[in-house]
Amino acid sequence: MRLLFLLSAVLLAPLAMQSATAATARDDQLKPVSVQMASAGQAALTAGKPQEAIDSFEAALAVDPRNVAAYSGIARAYEALGLPGKAVKYYREALALNPSDIAALEGQGRALVARGATARAQINLARIKALCKTDCSAAARLEGNIAKGTQTASATPVKPTTTQN
Repeated sequence: MRLLFLLSAVLLAPLAMQSATAATARDDQLKPVSVQMASAGQAALTAGKPQEAIDSFEAALAVDPRNVAAYSGIARAYEALGLPGKAVKYYREALALNPSDIAALEGQGRALVARGATARAQINLARIKALCKTDCSAAARLEGNIAKGTQTASATPVKPTTTQN
């Protein structure tokens, strides 16, 4: 009985490996419906409808949670709504799936600058420069945003606090 079990395990192991490899190969591609929903989200974002875009991008993620473009799209929509904190969160999700996504690094850096976190944005800038082997417009744009953010922060007067006795 034991010999039969070992023999079947040895004979079936290659088949199991082939099945796992085939499943992995299919998992590398996004589901077409997810891609279509992300495209609809991009169209809504371009049309100036960020909330509609968020709905489409979230639907894309419900279909396929590996859709990096959908996470970045949600982040851009939150930026359009003036919510850089939420944008940072969704860019982080996109970068968890693809740490080399230059557009997500730039977007997250831009959102960090909007939140006043220029030091963290500098880290994104360094990562972009490391990934870009040639002239990189994303790095130049983020550098400009950081410079503007730094100037804005230094130009903002600090209001004195008053205490009542």
